Amino acid sequence: MASKGPSPKQQQQLQTQYSNYKNALQQLAQKIGDVEQEAEEHKLVLETLGPLPKDRKCFRMINGVLVERTVQDVIPALNTNAEGLKQVLDELVKQYKVKQDDLEKWKLG
Repeated sequence: MASKGPSPKQQQQLQTQYSNYKNALQQLAQKIGDVEQEAEEHKLVLETLGPLPKDRKCFRMINGVLVERTVQDVIPALNTNAEGLKQVLDELVKQYKVKQDDLEKWKLG
């Protein structure tokens, strides 16, 4: 009587492939969450600094060092960082969708 289904070795390989897809998706989802949180923090700071006088001093953390600046110096840097985060987030979402599509194709194939 012929056996139906994959051999134990093939089952293990399939399980490993499935686990790899799931782990990659989970890591991408974690990165997306981190970037979204950082983008939200930038938005909150920009909203807070917006109505303040441009010559008011503020402090910014740069590579672990607290640096004194003015609002007018900090806002452009924060806007640039926020735009960069948005681009990174868009790219991560694209990567996630591609990986998810790959998983679906693999499941069907």
